[in-house]
Amino acid sequence: MSIWQWEHIAEGVPEPARVTLGEGGTPLVRSRAIGPKANFADLRFKLEQNNPSGSYKDRFAASAISHMVTNRQHTCVATSSGNTGAALAAYCAAAKIKCRIAVVEGAPASKLQQMLAYGAEVFRVKGFGLDPVVTEQTFERLQLLGKADGHALQISAFAYSPLGMTGVGSMAMELADQCADVSHVFSPAGGGGLTVAVARGFSRGNSRPAVHCVQPDGNDTISSPLRDGSDNAHDVDCTSQISGLQVASVIDGNEVIRECRASGGTGHLVSDEEVWVTQKRLAEEEGIFCEPAGAVSVAGALASLERGDIAGQGTVVCLITGSGFKDQASVERMNSARDCPTIEWRDIS
Repeated sequence: MSIWQWEHIAEGVPEPARVTLGEGGTPLVRSRAIGPKANFADLRFKLEQNNPSGSYKDRFAASAISHMVTNRQHTCVATSSGNTGAALAAYCAAAKIKCRIAVVEGAPASKLQQMLAYGAEVFRVKGFGLDPVVTEQTFERLQLLGKADGHALQISAFAYSPLGMTGVGSMAMELADQCADVSHVFSPAGGGGLTVAVARGFSRGNSRPAVHCVQPDGNDTISSPLRDGSDNAHDVDCTSQISGLQVASVIDGNEVIRECRASGGTGHLVSDEEVWVTQKRLAEEEGIFCEPAGAVSVAGALASLERGDIAGQGTVVCLITGSGFKDQASVERMNSARDCPTIEWRDIS
């Protein structure tokens, strides 16, 4: 399976220009523990960490960089909290395109190392992703750089890179093929592009599940406005420590509200602590090793069921967006209470 099998994604990109590393076709697995314990009839996880660079952003990068090849552009200008940068760096390496990335202040070192390993130029911007003013100024500067001849700005948001974001919508079409009767989809959100792409992807098919937006409560740009009936997202001073979801500006927030509401979904907030607990549960109870951002959807689904927002019947899908290897600090936090005993081989029976 490939994202290029979908006609509207492949449109305008001739086959020789399509850059692929085998993205897409990720598993949809049924919960063995968390779902039954919470009384979900059928809780499933879409394992996007199985993509080549370890996150769903490979779907974005495959489409974005293929359009650059089609347009004979030679330099990718990007911004990232980690996963987008890693994906773009990988696909730029495959396409022999130069990659320059401005990263948010709190980006995990392991993600920066991954970008550097692919040969990207990486710049960390103080306050970016945490301070709305700095974030807006950084985006403005990047937009100017992206307008230079042979350059293209690639940010995983419809507001900036709609052609790249078409690739992300392939996730919804895969889900529809993998399970014909999905009732609810829970999507983690920072800027909101993933949630918009999935909601729009389902709207192209015969069935349209309720798509829910889940955010850390320290980055509540979208979820409360969506839940409270507002039509507009709002900027915040981000206090969440969940890497990948520290997006203090609206970005695609207004589109999230529109698309989720049309699908019958709503907004949900979870604490950082709930996310870390859920990340640990996914590893220990399900064998799923994800980064904190990947556990946000599951924390949101559990909170939604507990509040009575959903009944737990039908098939509920949580998007697990990235690998646990992406954020070493979160893994160390998860394992901080454990010590590996020192033994001698002769003591093992």
